[in-house]
Amino acid sequence: MFCKKMNKFSISQKSAEFVKNRFSKYYTSSKIILPDRFVRREYAFVFFGGRGMMRHIGFDKKDQFNSFINENVPLHAYYSSAYYKTPDAPTMQEKDWMGAELIFDLDSDHLPNADKLSYTKQLDLVKKEFYKLVFDFLIGDFGFKEKYIELYFSGGRGYHCHVKDPAVLCLDSSERREIVDYITGRDIYDSIVFHEQITSTIQIRGRNIPSSKSLKMPKPDEPGWKGRISRGIIEIVEEIKKSDKPLEKLQEYGVKQSDTEHLLADLSDERVQRIKEGRLDQSKTIRKFFLNNALRKTAVSMSAGETDEPVTCDVKRLIRLPGSLHGKTGFKVEKIQLDELLDFNPLQKSVVLSEEEVEFDVLNDFSIQMKNKNFDLKPGSYNIPTYLAVFLIGRGIGNII
Repeated sequence: MFCKKMNKFSISQKSAEFVKNRFSKYYTSSKIILPDRFVRREYAFVFFGGRGMMRHIGFDKKDQFNSFINENVPLHAYYSSAYYKTPDAPTMQEKDWMGAELIFDLDSDHLPNADKLSYTKQLDLVKKEFYKLVFDFLIGDFGFKEKYIELYFSGGRGYHCHVKDPAVLCLDSSERREIVDYITGRDIYDSIVFHEQITSTIQIRGRNIPSSKSLKMPKPDEPGWKGRISRGIIEIVEEIKKSDKPLEKLQEYGVKQSDTEHLLADLSDERVQRIKEGRLDQSKTIRKFFLNNALRKTAVSMSAGETDEPVTCDVKRLIRLPGSLHGKTGFKVEKIQLDELLDFNPLQKSVVLSEEEVEFDVLNDFSIQMKNKNFDLKPGSYNIPTYLAVFLIGRGIGNII
């Protein structure tokens, strides 16, 4: 929300009025395509200069919605993932819940060390997690049909997935949490995925006693988590062996510097080949390393290996309205076709404000590529496109002159 102060940055009155004016122009010239069963949804808004969210709003007609947007110009716009009999009732109980979409919200601010990454890098990494969620889990493991899946760029730092399969609409919070638990790999133990295989025996008093064992991995093409973890282990091995700086790569995986040389020595070419064949040796160092990292690599993970659980498990969640503008970036909440996700570039597709240049005072160093243009800014005055000015104001990097 635009407020008077963001840390040490103060948004000028001129900047606030500029952003509101540009948002107003967008909403008067762009009709938002409302979600299905839009009269059963609750809507909520945050307005310029407002102190909180206005919610418990319903619309009976599309024209009514469009008039509201044009007259009030929201900074942020939301709607409910749930369907209600009376969506504008003042209390949740009075709304009379009818069901809810299954929502996944992956946001880059949950990435490890996100504050050290550029905005562009954050978007790249969270899209990889989102792709994994959609294709590996929702379509691959759960078998949801593509016609029931809708994808959106949030307009900010992440992506939303709406699953509208009739089979999920009436799931309660605990049932939705089970889906999250599966996707994040919670409660998957090594004993569930791996099994010990006797590789040799010795005879003692006429009995064959195991003398050595090997930890057997599932085949990489096995369905579900077993194959997924095996593929993850093989990918980790190949990354390390191909790396020009394997010791640093191991540290990226969380291995202590004091253990990296020992582990790398254990990863001989012969041992790597055995791993690819499905035999994970009983080397304690190797076993600990792989069991700790394969799950982390293959699960849909943000911080602590989780999607934003409150969103997915909440059956009465408000989510950003597709087609609306994100108040902190000026970017459009953009729908993405499944076959376009891999190549989707939000800094191209979601940048919808005008290219009209304005004079702007940049306070901090900032570099970004938007609309196929590179901007490498140092503190000082510039003439920059409107879309970039709105973005920089939202991030507290400068003001309109």
